[in-house]
Amino acid sequence: MTTPVRDALPDDVPALTGDVLAIRGGRPLRGRVDVKGAKNLATKAMVASLLGETTSVLRDVPAISDVAVVRSLLEVHGVRVSEGDEPGSLVFDPSDVESAHFEEIDAHAGASRIPILFCGPLLHRLGQAFIPDLGGCRIGDRPIDFHLDALRKFGAIVEKLPSGIRLSTGGTRLHGANIHLPYPSVGATEQVLLTAVRAEGVTELRNAAIEPEIMDLIAVLQKMGAIISYEPNRVILIEGVEKLRGYDHRSIFDRNEAASWASAALATDGEIFVGGAKQQEMLTFLNVFRKAGGWFDIQEDGILFRRDGDIKPVVIETDVHPGFMTDWQQPLVVALTQAHGRSVVHETVYENRMGFTEALVKMGADIVVHPRGLQDGPRRVPRRDLEQAAVITGPTPLHGADIVVPDLRGGYSHVIAALTASGESKVSGVDILARGYEKFLAKLDALGADFDVLR
Repeated sequence: MTTPVRDALPDDVPALTGDVLAIRGGRPLRGRVDVKGAKNLATKAMVASLLGETTSVLRDVPAISDVAVVRSLLEVHGVRVSEGDEPGSLVFDPSDVESAHFEEIDAHAGASRIPILFCGPLLHRLGQAFIPDLGGCRIGDRPIDFHLDALRKFGAIVEKLPSGIRLSTGGTRLHGANIHLPYPSVGATEQVLLTAVRAEGVTELRNAAIEPEIMDLIAVLQKMGAIISYEPNRVILIEGVEKLRGYDHRSIFDRNEAASWASAALATDGEIFVGGAKQQEMLTFLNVFRKAGGWFDIQEDGILFRRDGDIKPVVIETDVHPGFMTDWQQPLVVALTQAHGRSVVHETVYENRMGFTEALVKMGADIVVHPRGLQDGPRRVPRRDLEQAAVITGPTPLHGADIVVPDLRGGYSHVIAALTASGESKVSGVDILARGYEKFLAKLDALGADFDVLR
């Protein structure tokens, strides 16, 4: 049965289901979409509300399933969550925080990896924390060893159980620590920040991640009363305090979603205005976008993206900020299948992020994945043992196919490939897109995409 598009666009979360999208491609995407707060900030700022002794308000919160998961986990621990005084704002009252049973945490966490970040705040508030096995996008090994090693250095007692991990303080206050991350992991940096702000003494974090969302989380914590300074060479110093208050904060925009829509404009030869996008946080992407044949116009309330002639081949090396984000490469690869020449994408952040290209090859793309990377040629980003490389030769016409969504950014890429291709494609597993794209179907509809939801 086919459900009319406009009748299949619920306003609540999630905006997508496990149904199949039947997409008829070959039409440029044109129009405007607006991006809300970044998924990678909003969910972490929500966790930070546990640290305060008064109410917190977070604004521009995206209506995505990851936010719904964190909200449920907060409520399971006794935080009262309500709608704020403007659309997209949430209010968090942590005055009645309490322990939660494993069964409740496991039921609400689902496949989310966010529960690990509850550890520091819960250890401060309750003296204990429990997290179930962690899920998330299957894009490679994302070990939590960085998190657990850091928590141990703060004085946490870590006990691994068959059902998950139990942590406790042993009845004493956590203390500051000197921590050097072997890799500037975003998640581990967030863990240290959320734990160190109320630990006794000073914490020095070296080789920290410095993504814009990390800086925004630091701004949230500073509003709460934390003392945090960013030093040269990826060093962050945190002076622990005994108490923190609530915050009132407007989330930084979602630069990952903005880059995704920009890539869609390039791939489909369309024109998309991304409301809420800002230049500063997207400098690296904008440079590559221009080299690839894209055109953009920076405006006060957003950025306009379109193609400027033929798509050109580029060489990309993903890296931690301020490098080219790993989340940006998958949507852009779709556009690069239409470039005149050979493009190369070196994926240095995750070891299994090229699996999405199998569907593109099925649709007619000429992509060769080198599972151990490419050893020849000059590089700006140091090689890593886990890296892969994809060589994309174009232009190759794409045709419709039946494909299955593998992960968040890969799934978005499959949808854009289907919109670029001739004929009809059936894309299944689109529910995962609700993790990071607010009202995704409504936005596609507004841009003139031709699709149906098949039940």
